[in-house]
Amino acid sequence: MKSATAEKLCPAQAGARNGEGAAAMGPPASRTPLAITRTAALEIYRQAGELLASDGERERTQRDAILAFAVRVLSAGLLYLTQVVLARWMGGSQYGIYVAVWTWVLILGAMSHLGLNLASIRLAPSYRETKDFGHLRGLIRGVRLLALGSGTAVMLVGLAGIWLLSDRIEQNFVLPLYLALICIPLYALTDVQDGIGRGNGWMSVALVPPYIVRPLLLLASMFAAHAAGLPMNAATAAGGAIVATWLAGLLQALAINRRVRETIPPARPETGFRAWLTISAPLLVILTAELLLQNTDILVVSRFMAPADVGIYFAAGKTMALIMFVHYAVGSAVAHKFAACHARGDHEGLRTFARDSVNWTFWPSLAGAIAILALGMPLLSLFGPGFSAGYPVMFILVVGFLFRSAVGPAEFLLNMLGEQRLCAAVLFSAAMLNIGLNVALVPNFGMIGAAVATALSLMTAASLNAIVVWRRLGIKMPVWNNWPKL
Repeated sequence: MKSATAEKLCPAQAGARNGEGAAAMGPPASRTPLAITRTAALEIYRQAGELLASDGERERTQRDAILAFAVRVLSAGLLYLTQVVLARWMGGSQYGIYVAVWTWVLILGAMSHLGLNLASIRLAPSYRETKDFGHLRGLIRGVRLLALGSGTAVMLVGLAGIWLLSDRIEQNFVLPLYLALICIPLYALTDVQDGIGRGNGWMSVALVPPYIVRPLLLLASMFAAHAAGLPMNAATAAGGAIVATWLAGLLQALAINRRVRETIPPARPETGFRAWLTISAPLLVILTAELLLQNTDILVVSRFMAPADVGIYFAAGKTMALIMFVHYAVGSAVAHKFAACHARGDHEGLRTFARDSVNWTFWPSLAGAIAILALGMPLLSLFGPGFSAGYPVMFILVVGFLFRSAVGPAEFLLNMLGEQRLCAAVLFSAAMLNIGLNVALVPNFGMIGAAVATALSLMTAASLNAIVVWRRLGIKMPVWNNWPKL
């Protein structure tokens, strides 16, 4: 249904439909390329006007998806620039050490909040729909305190473990590991605040600090260190990561506090940690499995190959993984909508959002994959000499990434609708397969073996998630069942 506001915004296209459009839509054989192009442009303009002007839920979700996608694209550029700068300044070996160390931060930091980031995305819309503002305020405060506390505990255990095992760890890794572990408490807090923001529909607060502010601060820290004449090595990069992670997390906390004051009615905070942790437990398994799917190859390559090879593989893998930002951007935008539709029993709206999300995910991912593969060699050469050796890895990984995009954010849908246990079982099985395949293939086939193992595991996870969604929810997620209407 067209909105009246959209009509006011698009008078030219309204005239085209009434008069000029009728002429342009004459017999197909008489239509000129110019008329066809003009009609298509007017239709795009009309749809854009409706999207911006309408206050419908579908249009709001599309705007959220566009915002999330824009943030992710900008973040991808910043992260990529940061990695290129680090590789150039540090050299392949030190860059590989930093990559391996930061991968441990990603895994431990994301696990330490016990899956409460995903639980917040599910719980916050439910509390809003039922106007349970006491539990909503309690959730926002309670999960942040728990994440900060558990992250601090993980950091302390990690520091003690490095001290006890320092004689068994390669010395080049010891100091970077010590420094990187200091990031964990605020990394965990930021991850939970991301979930709080997405669950409440505060997309800018959720996404900008971790995906824009943090990489900018890391880049600024490294420029400052370089200007000060500090050695450009993994330890300096880990120090920069401390500055970036802590400042971004604290700024995000202040922004969330402000949103709470402005948008949530006053109420006495009520907590339900037992219920929240019951929900988050399978989500923690999902999160851990997801992290293992994304990072096992890096850890196994760092175990069996030289640090320089780790850097080459990481550069190739993350270059190709740029297309996955579409997947996560769409998932970020629609997850709380899935939960809201489910909470009010809007099954048809849920099906529509699910099917739309598949097309929003796959087609931009496909276009991005083609562009990245075409520019693969020049992109890898930005990292420095020798990094182009990772180009064949990109052609293998893209198969797994595109297959996952072809079923859309199926895991987000399952998590938001209470099917997190099945989703956890699927992703855990795929993660174990990933570990087994990497350990079996990397010693004999190196980077190619890691790429094959990861691609096969991603395809397995996507296939099983699509089957579960179909069996449990009656929704066919694959893109070949949801071709867009042109």
